[in-house]
Amino acid sequence: MLSDQQARALLEEAELIRTADEVQAAVRSVAREINAALAGKHPLVLSVMGGAVVFSGQLLPMLEFPLDFDYLHVSRYGNAQQGGELNWKVAPHENVRGRVVLVLDDILDEGETLRAIKQRVLELGATTFYCAVFADKENGKTKPIRADFTGMELPNRFVFGYGMDIHGAWRNLPAIYALKEETSC
Repeated sequence: MLSDQQARALLEEAELIRTADEVQAAVRSVAREINAALAGKHPLVLSVMGGAVVFSGQLLPMLEFPLDFDYLHVSRYGNAQQGGELNWKVAPHENVRGRVVLVLDDILDEGETLRAIKQRVLELGATTFYCAVFADKENGKTKPIRADFTGMELPNRFVFGYGMDIHGAWRNLPAIYALKEETSC
């Protein structure tokens, strides 16, 4: 965990890469796409804690159809900058059986976490799986899954803000920042 002073110093040194206005435009765009694709399907929407909480909270009021809501909590990162072993804190429940499921996540980085979520949801009997990510990181690697709905592309850098954290801090920023190329934590 960072001290207040450490967190502020990281933000001061970081580079703004997407403004709050760009972020909001991306969320509105995703909402339009989801509304067109899922109208009349009464999906179960699952938010991936904790990164997708901001995206989910702002996206849900823009969806113009009835839905059920729940969450799951799985992580490969913790407070690290690179993915590790998958850790299920709260797995999807049996309430996915026979449902159209839409999973909301903050960022599609390597794709391992979202692939595991999709596998688990389908094993539990979901009839259809969709996923929406706020951001897709352009890391140059082949990913094992693609998002059905994507808000924006981000460069292959360590990013934070709008639900994404840096050592637990700054999920609450309305814009997206990246560590400077030479900065390390």
